[in-house]
Amino acid sequence: MERNLKELISKMTLEEKAGMCSGLDFWHLKNVERLGIPSVMVSDGPHGLRKQDDKGDHLGINDSIKAVCFPPACLSACSFDRELMTELGETIGREAQATDVSVVLGPAVNIKRSPLCGRNFEYYSEDPYLAGETAAAFINGVQSQHVGTSIKHFAANNQEYNRMSNSSEADERTLREIYFPAFETAVKKSRPYTVMCSYNRVNGVYASENPWLLTDVLRGEWGFEGYVMSDWGAVNERVPALKAGLELEMPTSGGAGDQEIIKAVKDGTLDEAVLDRAVERILRISFKWLDNRKEQPFTMEEDHEFARHTAEQSMVLLKNENVLPLKTDEKVAFIGGFAKKPRFQGGGSSHINSFRVSSALDAVSRMEEISGNVTYAEGFAADKDVYDETLAAEAVEAAKNADKAVIFAGLPDSFESEGYDRAHMGLPQCQNRLIAEILKVQPNTIVVLHNGSPVEMPWLADVKGLLEAYLGGQAVGEAEVSLLYGKVNPSGKLAETIPLKLSDNPSYLNFGEGEKTVYHEGVFVGYRYYDTKEMPVAFPFGYGLSYTTFAYSNLKLDKDELTEKDTLTVSVDVTNTGNVPGKEIVQLYVRDNSGACRRPDKELKGYEKVALEPGETKTVTMTLDHRSFAWYNTDMKDWYSASGTYDILIGASSRDIRLTSAVQMKSSVKPPLKLHLNTTLGELLSDERTMEYGKYLADKMTSFFGGSSDEASEAITDEMNAAMATSMPIRNVFSFGACSKEEVLEGLNKLIEAQK
Repeated sequence: MERNLKELISKMTLEEKAGMCSGLDFWHLKNVERLGIPSVMVSDGPHGLRKQDDKGDHLGINDSIKAVCFPPACLSACSFDRELMTELGETIGREAQATDVSVVLGPAVNIKRSPLCGRNFEYYSEDPYLAGETAAAFINGVQSQHVGTSIKHFAANNQEYNRMSNSSEADERTLREIYFPAFETAVKKSRPYTVMCSYNRVNGVYASENPWLLTDVLRGEWGFEGYVMSDWGAVNERVPALKAGLELEMPTSGGAGDQEIIKAVKDGTLDEAVLDRAVERILRISFKWLDNRKEQPFTMEEDHEFARHTAEQSMVLLKNENVLPLKTDEKVAFIGGFAKKPRFQGGGSSHINSFRVSSALDAVSRMEEISGNVTYAEGFAADKDVYDETLAAEAVEAAKNADKAVIFAGLPDSFESEGYDRAHMGLPQCQNRLIAEILKVQPNTIVVLHNGSPVEMPWLADVKGLLEAYLGGQAVGEAEVSLLYGKVNPSGKLAETIPLKLSDNPSYLNFGEGEKTVYHEGVFVGYRYYDTKEMPVAFPFGYGLSYTTFAYSNLKLDKDELTEKDTLTVSVDVTNTGNVPGKEIVQLYVRDNSGACRRPDKELKGYEKVALEPGETKTVTMTLDHRSFAWYNTDMKDWYSASGTYDILIGASSRDIRLTSAVQMKSSVKPPLKLHLNTTLGELLSDERTMEYGKYLADKMTSFFGGSSDEASEAITDEMNAAMATSMPIRNVFSFGACSKEEVLEGLNKLIEAQK
């Protein structure tokens, strides 16, 4: 339906317009009945709807409707599967239509800077490319059903401690390369209806009132056309936030924010046109949903099956020393409270009131060929860290009498949640202790982990199997049993590095401060740090095993040289060399050998998931553009790829590179020259535009310092002269008397004029 929104807004009173910029209550926007503007509802929903019937509380204390809990982002991102994520979005979009929800509050794409962040279970990855591609696919799926999304939390929301006021202190290159790209990719590829700003400050300015974030970057550079809403309670000052580009304050402010807007318009400190623009942006999105309303059944049973399928395609097999898959006739002991009461989602605002939860024991009980051969011992409770001698003894005995033991371990709800950060990276000590005891009597031990973020594993070398189930959604048990018994071949890979210990993390000494958190590690986050430093890790980014094997061959690039205006097509053949069908995730990394700036050893720039029958070969093709090679040059205020050689790396993980080729970049763009008297001779010599002048000055200095005796030659070597010249400022040429100041300034000014 065509509407003239400007005409509609012209009929609204100032009070009505101000009212549209804040919530009616916890989950609804305000209506204007006399003008036919109805109230619409938004709801949490990155991995399932959390629609509350009555009074809201944001953190889930009041009951929400029965719904389907799909695997949270910490697991679904491990699928590396754009099609699956689109289908997940479509499913949640249909559920939103069935329950009259206009905007789903998600996905959450903040980077996993530290394993301690309490909300990591809700975030996709430590890698901005993977997070962005995953988010874009999910958003496209949801919005194909004419339901909006609210990508969050913009920006640099990487800890829960003091999240309402803490300032994330990061340089622009770090923000542009690590913390912005997931949002940028999603905005450009999937055009989310809304963006949710974060609570925190960014370099001292609240995200909610940061015009650089909300207007200059989000709208001006990326072309965002929807409206920006606040996280619940994230608005610091209402009028500055509106001016900065935050249209909707959530939840209701009880009229306080509205009155501030009204007062500012009346006293002339807020242009009413800014308010009109905000209202138009909000109404455009609300009517987009209203005009596409359709009756939709809430197909919870079908959606439960899709939740199972998503979990099966995402869980990651980390270790398998010939103990998996389990055989139906083996005697297997299931041990641990999580086998009966799995932890399948995180705590806080995204907590789903699941209509059904299937544990591993539930799944086994429905499988006649297996159920008679599986015994269960609790061993430890799923919700606390208490070593019970009786329960432990029963578990050890059960393991001893079985052919194999499967220990269902993980983090209790109290260990990680929205609202606070983890205190450490360890599992409950009762679990580590029992695993150690079981390993004494049962060498064929497998551990299944239920956790929203990495854990330290002191027993890793001694277990023969390890399945990372993360938080698997409500069908977690069915998915685990399907994978353990080989009914489904594991195909997930890690969307984050699992370090050996917490102190290995690059943010270890700079995480969790209260007033300011300085991102000293810069762009070296996750595998960018671990791989560049060549540091041992428990499991690298992109790693995951299968019950079959894959071979890579025939890597081809469609050109040997390119400019920043070109794209590069990369193809590689992948063959299933095993005996069972499987899926492989082919990863493409780029390494910059130009030496133009300090960069990570490699960066993910492409991936594809491919299904292969035994013996089958398929060709995987990926396309790289300028951004695939570029870094953010703060002097240019733009993305820049320097001339030089770039390696194209094809791998099964960031540490398992199977094939390598190279391409030459011939950049036609040059960073601006920063020439002044403290520019070094080395800087002059490294740039073709100033190289000749650099050589001239270097020769002057060499002549001036040249040795005239054997003693001088021993004291001042050619290497020393070269090193000193490289790091010597231009001003030293005349301060040492090798040249006159006038001559140096004349040459410098000619170079500066030539760049204009």
